[in-house]
Amino acid sequence: MEYTELELWKESRVLVNLIYQVSKLFPKEEIYGLTSQIRRCSVSIPSNIAEGCGRRTSADTIHFLHIARGSLYELETQMFIALDQNYLVKGNFDHIFGQILKCKKLINGFINYYKKTK
Repeated sequence: MEYTELELWKESRVLVNLIYQVSKLFPKEEIYGLTSQIRRCSVSIPSNIAEGCGRRTSADTIHFLHIARGSLYELETQMFIALDQNYLVKGNFDHIFGQILKCKKLINGFINYYKKTK
Protein backbone atom coordinates (compact mmCIF):
# COMPACT_ATOMS: atom_id res chain seq x y z
CA MET A 1 0.00 0.00 0.00
CA GLU A 2 1.28 3.46 -0.88
CA TYR A 3 1.47 6.05 1.87
CA THR A 4 -0.95 8.25 -0.10
CA GLU A 5 -3.64 5.63 0.52
CA LEU A 6 -3.19 5.68 4.31
CA GLU A 7 -5.99 7.23 6.33
CA LEU A 8 -3.33 8.60 8.68
CA TRP A 9 -1.57 10.49 5.89
CA LYS A 10 -4.87 11.81 4.51
CA GLU A 11 -6.06 13.01 7.93
CA SER A 12 -2.72 14.68 8.61
CA ARG A 13 -3.14 16.62 5.35
CA VAL A 14 -6.57 17.74 6.55
CA LEU A 15 -4.83 19.00 9.68
CA VAL A 16 -2.24 20.91 7.63
CA ASN A 17 -5.01 22.59 5.65
CA LEU A 18 -6.81 23.61 8.84
CA ILE A 19 -3.59 25.09 10.21
CA TYR A 20 -2.98 27.10 7.06
CA GLN A 21 -6.57 28.39 7.09
CA VAL A 22 -6.56 29.58 10.70
CA SER A 23 -3.00 30.90 10.68
CA LYS A 24 -3.94 33.34 7.90
CA LEU A 25 -5.90 35.14 10.61
CA PHE A 26 -2.92 35.49 12.97
CA PRO A 27 -1.43 38.96 13.44
CA LYS A 28 1.04 40.00 10.74
CA GLU A 29 3.80 40.44 13.34
CA GLU A 30 3.59 36.67 13.95
CA ILE A 31 4.43 35.76 10.33
CA TYR A 32 8.03 34.90 11.29
CA GLY A 33 7.06 33.66 14.72
CA LEU A 34 4.18 31.42 15.68
CA THR A 35 2.61 31.39 12.21
CA SER A 36 5.77 30.10 10.57
CA GLN A 37 6.42 27.64 13.40
CA ILE A 38 2.99 26.01 13.36
CA ARG A 39 2.98 25.75 9.59
CA ARG A 40 6.38 24.05 9.50
CA CYS A 41 5.36 21.80 12.37
CA SER A 42 2.10 20.75 10.71
CA VAL A 43 3.79 20.08 7.36
CA SER A 44 6.35 17.85 9.06
CA ILE A 45 3.61 15.43 10.15
CA PRO A 46 2.53 14.05 6.74
CA SER A 47 6.08 14.53 5.45
CA ASN A 48 7.55 12.25 8.11
CA ILE A 49 4.79 9.71 7.59
CA ALA A 50 5.66 9.63 3.89
CA GLU A 51 9.39 9.44 4.54
CA GLY A 52 8.97 6.60 7.03
CA CYS A 53 6.84 4.59 4.62
CA GLY A 54 9.31 5.28 1.83
CA ARG A 55 12.15 3.75 3.82
CA ARG A 56 10.52 0.33 3.42
CA THR A 57 11.69 -1.12 6.75
CA SER A 58 9.64 -1.42 9.90
CA ALA A 59 12.37 0.11 12.07
CA ASP A 60 12.72 3.17 9.82
CA THR A 61 8.98 3.56 9.47
CA ILE A 62 8.51 3.44 13.25
CA HIS A 63 11.32 5.98 13.70
CA PHE A 64 9.70 8.50 11.36
CA LEU A 65 6.24 7.83 12.79
CA HIS A 66 7.66 8.76 16.20
CA ILE A 67 8.99 12.01 14.74
CA ALA A 68 5.57 12.72 13.21
CA ARG A 69 3.92 11.99 16.56
CA GLY A 70 6.32 14.37 18.28
CA SER A 71 5.32 17.06 15.79
CA LEU A 72 1.66 16.42 16.62
CA TYR A 73 2.35 17.09 20.29
CA GLU A 74 4.40 20.16 19.42
CA LEU A 75 1.55 21.46 17.25
CA GLU A 76 -0.96 20.80 20.00
CA THR A 77 1.08 22.95 22.39
CA GLN A 78 1.40 25.71 19.81
CA MET A 79 -2.37 25.71 19.35
CA PHE A 80 -2.82 26.21 23.10
CA ILE A 81 -0.38 29.13 22.90
CA ALA A 82 -2.30 30.62 19.96
CA LEU A 83 -5.52 30.27 21.96
CA ASP A 84 -3.89 31.88 25.02
CA GLN A 85 -2.80 34.81 22.84
CA ASN A 86 -6.33 35.15 21.42
CA TYR A 87 -5.10 34.38 17.88
CA LEU A 88 -7.70 31.58 17.68
CA VAL A 89 -11.36 31.58 18.50
CA LYS A 90 -12.45 28.66 20.67
CA GLY A 91 -14.46 27.04 17.88
CA ASN A 92 -11.44 26.91 15.55
CA PHE A 93 -9.27 25.63 18.38
CA ASP A 94 -11.75 22.87 19.18
CA HIS A 95 -11.95 21.83 15.53
CA ILE A 96 -8.16 21.66 15.19
CA PHE A 97 -7.81 19.93 18.55
CA GLY A 98 -10.27 17.26 17.40
CA GLN A 99 -8.26 16.70 14.23
CA ILE A 100 -5.04 16.46 16.25
CA LEU A 101 -6.66 13.82 18.48
CA LYS A 102 -7.82 11.88 15.44
CA CYS A 103 -4.29 11.93 14.03
CA LYS A 104 -2.81 10.88 17.39
CA LYS A 105 -5.10 7.85 17.55
CA LEU A 106 -4.29 6.87 13.98
CA ILE A 107 -0.55 7.29 14.40
CA ASN A 108 -0.49 5.35 17.66
CA GLY A 109 -2.40 2.52 15.99
CA PHE A 110 -0.01 2.57 13.05
CA ILE A 111 3.05 2.49 15.33
CA ASN A 112 1.56 -0.46 17.24
CA TYR A 113 0.86 -2.24 13.94
CA TYR A 114 4.45 -1.82 12.78
CA LYS A 115 5.84 -2.93 16.14
CA LYS A 116 3.86 -6.18 15.82
CA THR A 117 5.06 -6.83 12.27
CA LYS A 118 8.69 -6.01 13.06
